[in-house]
Amino acid sequence: MSKREINWAAIDTDPRFQELHRKKTSFLWGLMLLSTVYYFMLPIGAAYFQDLFKIKVWGVVNVGILFALSEFVVAWTIAFVYSRKANTEFDIMAQAIIADAHKLGV
Repeated sequence: MSKREINWAAIDTDPRFQELHRKKTSFLWGLMLLSTVYYFMLPIGAAYFQDLFKIKVWGVVNVGILFALSEFVVAWTIAFVYSRKANTEFDIMAQAIIADAHKLGV
């Protein structure tokens, strides 16, 4: 099947594609909102909650440093959650659309 045989307009109007796009978009917006809020908690906390961020946990390590390092954990967790959701749901939905792509709009 060549690229010229695929009716992209028919795929775009396919209810399965619309559902995939809606689910994926809402899921990604949720992850983006979570990551943005968590990211900005660091400078806001450092500016307005200095007493909390100065609390020593172990040696020179304080709550602020631990919170900053937790940003990496949150980023990797978000990446893991997205890849898990994509592999178990989005990819399956996309494969069904791909399998029928040559039939759509004929």
